[in-house]
Amino acid sequence: MKRELILWSAVSAAVMLFFPWLTVTFANEETGMAVCLILFYAVNPVYTVFIGETAGKDIRHLWSLPVIAAALFLAGTWISFDMGDMDFVHYALFYAVLGIAVMVICAFVKNKTIYRKKKKSLTIN
Repeated sequence: MKRELILWSAVSAAVMLFFPWLTVTFANEETGMAVCLILFYAVNPVYTVFIGETAGKDIRHLWSLPVIAAALFLAGTWISFDMGDMDFVHYALFYAVLGIAVMVICAFVKNKTIYRKKKKSLTIN
C-alpha cells in the first residue's frame, strides 16, 4: 500500500504543482486567465473527486490522499502565482472537503456492498 500512496502522491504533485507552473510559464495573459479558470473549476475538482474515489477503495491506507492533493494545490498556486494569497486557501479547503466527502461515500458504499454480499451468502433459502 505504501507504493500506491507514493504513486498517487506523485500523480497529485504532477497535477497540482505542474499544471499551474505550465500556465504561468507558457500562457499569455489573455489565455492564462481562461486556463486558470479551467484548472480551478474543472480539472482540479474532477481530479479531487477521482483521488477521493481512489482513497475510498482502501481508506485505511490511502486516507491522506485528498489532504495531500489539497496541500499540493496550495503549494503549487503559491509558488506559481502569489505567495500567501488567502483565496487559494479557500480553494484548497474546498478541494480537501470534496475529496474527503467522496472518499467517505465510496468507503460507505463499498462496506455496504460487502455487508450485503456476506449477509446474502449466510441466508439459507
